[in-house]
Amino acid sequence: MCLACHGAGGISQTPDTPSLAGQPQFFTVAQLFLFRDGRRDSAAMTAAAKDLTNDDLRALSDYLAKLAPPPPPSEPADPEQVARGRALATQHHCTVCHNPDFSGREQMPRLANQREDYLLRTMRAYRSGARIGYAGAMAVELRELSDSDLIALAHYLSHFSAR
Repeated sequence: MCLACHGAGGISQTPDTPSLAGQPQFFTVAQLFLFRDGRRDSAAMTAAAKDLTNDDLRALSDYLAKLAPPPPPSEPADPEQVARGRALATQHHCTVCHNPDFSGREQMPRLANQREDYLLRTMRAYRSGARIGYAGAMAVELRELSDSDLIALAHYLSHFSAR
């Protein structure tokens, strides 16, 4: 059922829908738990998760964590946006929580090669306080960033290459 929206192999082709492949296991368990309990704002995800047991959450999260992460998008990156996004990621220490390769860890999601539209929507939600996260850390990190900053950061992360 998950892959109908989140894509074959967990790589989303659906606008504003994240790729789940390669997400850290603990992050995915936590998000599914929040959806199941109605603490995340998504009617579709709350409905999909409401009957999942804790064992289901763990099994699904284990499965998704083992899938190969998404590749960069096929369209070329904008060098100016990438440079600006890289500078913002460095300035705001994004690699401290999300790892230097943006692979995520523990309860922090993988950001590398995530859908650009989803990253932008999510960062806007964190900045506005519509999405809380862990102890409001993301709202604090993003509150001073302009919308054009968020656009550059989302572009950089979606096209991330460790090279």
